[in-house]
Amino acid sequence: MAQPAIWFEELRRSDVAKVGGKNSSLGEMIQTLSAKGISVPAGFATTADAYWNYVDTNGLRQAIAALVADWQDGKVGLAETGAAIRKLFLRGDWPKETAEAIIADYRTLSLRVGRSDVAVAVRSSATAEDLPDASFAGQQETFLNISGEKALLDACRRCYASLFTDRAISYRQTKGFDHMKVALSIGVQQMVRSDLGGSGVMFSIDTETGFDKVVLINAAWGLGENVVQGTVDPDEYQVFKPLLQDSSLSPIIAKTCGAKEKKMIYGSGSEPTRNVPTSKMERAAFVLDDQAILKLSRWAAIIEEHYGCPMDMEWARDGESGDLFIVQARPETVQSNRQAGIFKSYTIRKKGRKLAEGLSIGDAVVSGRVCLIETARDIDQFVDGSVLVTATTDPDWVPIMKRAAAIVTDHGGRTSHAAIVSRELGLPAVVGTGNATSIFHIGQEVTVSCAEGEEGFIYEGIAEYEEKTLDVAGLPATKTQVMLNLANPGAAFRWWRLPADGVGLARMEFVISNAIRIHPMALVHYDHLKDETAKAEIAALTKGYDDKPEYFVDNLARGLARIAAAVHPKPVIVRMSDFKTNEYAGLLGGAEFEPREENPMLGFRGASRYYSPRYREGFALECRAIRKLRNELGFRNVIVMIPFCRSVGEAEKVLGVMAENGLSRGVDDLQVYVMCEIPSNVILAKEFARRFDGFSIGSNDLTQLTLGVDRDAGDLADLFDEQDPAVKWMIQSVISEAGKAGAKIGICGQAPSDYPDFAGFLVECGIDSISVSPDSFMAVKRKVAEAERGKIDMKVAQPSA
Repeated sequence: MAQPAIWFEELRRSDVAKVGGKNSSLGEMIQTLSAKGISVPAGFATTADAYWNYVDTNGLRQAIAALVADWQDGKVGLAETGAAIRKLFLRGDWPKETAEAIIADYRTLSLRVGRSDVAVAVRSSATAEDLPDASFAGQQETFLNISGEKALLDACRRCYASLFTDRAISYRQTKGFDHMKVALSIGVQQMVRSDLGGSGVMFSIDTETGFDKVVLINAAWGLGENVVQGTVDPDEYQVFKPLLQDSSLSPIIAKTCGAKEKKMIYGSGSEPTRNVPTSKMERAAFVLDDQAILKLSRWAAIIEEHYGCPMDMEWARDGESGDLFIVQARPETVQSNRQAGIFKSYTIRKKGRKLAEGLSIGDAVVSGRVCLIETARDIDQFVDGSVLVTATTDPDWVPIMKRAAAIVTDHGGRTSHAAIVSRELGLPAVVGTGNATSIFHIGQEVTVSCAEGEEGFIYEGIAEYEEKTLDVAGLPATKTQVMLNLANPGAAFRWWRLPADGVGLARMEFVISNAIRIHPMALVHYDHLKDETAKAEIAALTKGYDDKPEYFVDNLARGLARIAAAVHPKPVIVRMSDFKTNEYAGLLGGAEFEPREENPMLGFRGASRYYSPRYREGFALECRAIRKLRNELGFRNVIVMIPFCRSVGEAEKVLGVMAENGLSRGVDDLQVYVMCEIPSNVILAKEFARRFDGFSIGSNDLTQLTLGVDRDAGDLADLFDEQDPAVKWMIQSVISEAGKAGAKIGICGQAPSDYPDFAGFLVECGIDSISVSPDSFMAVKRKVAEAERGKIDMKVAQPSA
């Protein structure tokens, strides 16, 4: 017989047939990436030959083939078949040379690390797994904290048996693999003491949108099985890859602290691992500090570059040494196989009340009836085509997951079993709701929406929604830039495949009202707040921040960073806050700092707030967030825009306050634009152009103030017309003046989105850019191309003088 076992450092990724995908990949990393600083725990693998020797020594080949054939012919059920085959393996005896090789290498590994009977992870590695079109996620078993020669041989025997778990048999059948041609290699790897530290899963691609410029990391305390299986709600971190090479930057664009209610630690005797509750301190703390997040992300980028494809990795941190390790790496098999130019867009037109929310997996919307199943014992009660609601899933649930319309779980993160399988099956799922099994009942009609960003929602009843297939492959190129209006950082990555020329309007207010929720002045003056209820809520939201204003700065910077990342290095125009006083008052603690106004639309808003003693300290926090966004996170593609600037004198005051807060126009390539939404901006365009780098026409407010019509007044709705000749004159005039002054000018109002023909008028006027809502992008892009062709044709048709 050929060599029964091989050390990882002797293996390369071309050895899949010999030791399977997992083990060949571990060898590949140890051989080629150790020199680049990536740490992989030492170990060895049994070969496919050793597996077949075990099968033949125990006379199992014919028995297995017969049992599989009976199942395929429908004579017996899957559970009965799997149990019978596993029993054959568990009763088998080890061939002498294989057992001796495993024990000898185990002893050598113990000597290498200086510990007798070193604790090891025993992992299964099928010879057909981790191929680009088949993940085999969780199909075979892993055994952790195995110590001692007898326990190791027993765990290896159980690994062989796990090649025929019910889920593995079913998966191979679906994927068309011959059961008698797939062998199993066993990886024996030194345990990292992550039971004392933390561990998790990492992808070098966004798992929901396929956005290829981010690393996604999930982390929990203790051993990694809870993250993989989705039985805990882990921390989640997102890191922007293109800026990782600059060691002066920290491009962490999202950090979410998970509940992490339990952790898996070492057990003893017949129970090598066990789960225990985490402490309050552990639940409130991030598992990884920023330095560790960046280190893992750099490793992910190196591994991806080496393999030449997006990767799915498992990592662990040793609680004794603090060292990080990669314990598995395999190709990502879902997003990387999607058709690049085609994607679907869903828009909900009418929906019931929101019943639950969690993390969104996929991007679809599905309506159906709930089938609530709380334990695996009741799987046979599942009704095909239902919305599966359960606490968590593991590989045994796959057969019914395939028959579900959507999946909802109480627990789990983006890298949990439920999330991975849902993605592979193309099903929308909402994971980590916390309470789905408590609030839904069997037969209840619901709509599962994964089309609204990183958060997924379950609505009451059957919603009305529209599904569009977008194919960007044939879109024409245009001289006029067509950009996007974006507000929700959680949805920004959905649109990365659109060939947009940047973001013409990133609304800061969405991040403040949804992610931050606190009035900035309430953070600055937290100790003096009178509203004790608001104070308590603010204390809870800012837990972990000794400096309350830093909570605002961090969350605003990271929220805007996700929008900036989606189109990097193209420009992103971030509008500074433009809440009205009544909207500001609705933020936590806001009522104490906002005046009551009869007409907030024309009141204390925009530029007038930034230099006023009432809000100047709040604006300073906005400036700090932009400074962090550009200088620490590295998004120099961000342009700042000032809204509702009524006069040239006001412009100079605002620019002065910005400079005081480290944002000087022209320094570090900072550009500052002004919104053109007041007639004074048009009338004095030449003067404004001297103080700003560009204009962005806000057609909504410009229409309102040109025609004297409240855009929210129902009785005057017919008079509010962005295509009114007076409004068009205003737009044409400011475009002309901007052109003469050499200032950039675009439009970010609703008119081009609502009326794609309006784009033709803007092109005719010579506008530089048009920014529209993502669902209008393709229609407007085509209209711009038509208008540009028409303009050229008109010039060609004109006789020469």
